[in-house]
Amino acid sequence: MGETEKEKNAEIEELAQKVPEFISQRKYSELKKILIEMNPADIGDLMEELPRENLPLVYRILPKEIASEVFVYIDSDTQELLITSFSDSELKEVIDDLYVDDTVDIIEEMPANVVKRILKHADQDMRNEINKILKYPKDSAGSVMTTEYVDLKENLTVEDAFLRIRRTAVDKETIYTCYVKDDNRKLIGLVTVKDLLMADYQEKISDIMETNVISVNTTDDKESVANMFTKYDFLAIPVVDNEGRLVGIVTFDDAMDVLQEETTEDIEKMAAISPTDKPYMKMSAFELWKKRIPWLLLLMISATFTGMIISSFEEALASFVVLTSFIPMLMDTGGNTGSQASVTVIRSISLGDIEFKNMPRVVWKEIRVAVLCGITLAAANFVKLLTIDRLILGNGDITVQVALVVCLTLILTVLCAKVIGCTLPMFAKKLGFDPAVMASPFITTIVDAVSLVVYFRIATMFLHIGG
Repeated sequence: MGETEKEKNAEIEELAQKVPEFISQRKYSELKKILIEMNPADIGDLMEELPRENLPLVYRILPKEIASEVFVYIDSDTQELLITSFSDSELKEVIDDLYVDDTVDIIEEMPANVVKRILKHADQDMRNEINKILKYPKDSAGSVMTTEYVDLKENLTVEDAFLRIRRTAVDKETIYTCYVKDDNRKLIGLVTVKDLLMADYQEKISDIMETNVISVNTTDDKESVANMFTKYDFLAIPVVDNEGRLVGIVTFDDAMDVLQEETTEDIEKMAAISPTDKPYMKMSAFELWKKRIPWLLLLMISATFTGMIISSFEEALASFVVLTSFIPMLMDTGGNTGSQASVTVIRSISLGDIEFKNMPRVVWKEIRVAVLCGITLAAANFVKLLTIDRLILGNGDITVQVALVVCLTLILTVLCAKVIGCTLPMFAKKLGFDPAVMASPFITTIVDAVSLVVYFRIATMFLHIGG
């Protein structure tokens, strides 16, 4: 019977507390029996819970074929610790059992001295493949692809194809989809193992292969490539160079890692935090301070504009002090409605649903939404001001004119906030910036200033006060 994630985590935590006892009592065979029954990913989680001094011994207890899988699932700090403790022969064994793309991921997280040692013990073919991937831009498809795939020739028979798969596929990351290349290494088709199993042994690959192949270029954005997996339900996507030559594939697991990384980065940017690859629990308070304080300083300085606006309307506020009490509500409503629009548009941009050319349609839609939201909020607020605030609480300063000023401002603030919230991310994308930067904090700061200007202008006009 299966276990829930909560139960599995509880088991891992319980085992993590027992491991030091197993080690102190030298019950290595007992511990090994427990470990080999676990999934490699769960062993990786377990190792991150263990005291640092126990890690090398626990890793050495694992059978070789399991150890290399576990190594991919542990965090970079633990990997560095283990590499430092490995002998040269142990390090070579680990590297030889890793896929090229996993090795590249590890190298990118390691300090220079550790990278040098890894490359020293990798064979020449592995070093060549690693260097190929490392030369691609960080955010490109080439940087996350693997060069370990099964390739076939179109003139092979199905029987020949199976022989080639058995002979070469032992070290490949995936064998379900095989890619067909011509003599110039250009991608001309693909065939699945299912196609091969259903075909006659004497049939040619050229007769059963799919020629309408969807591929990506090595320089394509990795987030866009990852999103293609959800659109086409692929297990892998071939990667070609500018001449159409097949150079690698992006697998489903790597695509999921990219989406998780990009989603985390967008959330951090939307919260005005500098993105980081380091897990929260691994970061010190000082590191978190460094990530957050630049944005907070920038937003604090930009927020001084709202203070300047309020100062410029001191006469209006002096004449109608009651107006001051509505400033927080108007600014919060504007910020909230602007954030709703910006988050929706940013998400649609990341999924490829919205492009810059769609801006007129997006703005028109948000205007209609803003009118509906604004009228609803204004109507509810008008009733609340005249019944609860004026009649029940006895606030005589709230007149019908004041209520109208507040409610009209509310409608216009929502309208401005929606338009600003939907257009800024699109302009950012067009100019080459990450749309997530134009999320809540910046939108809120801009809308706050706009809402105050609108508020005091309307108050000046309707209440006949100076400003």
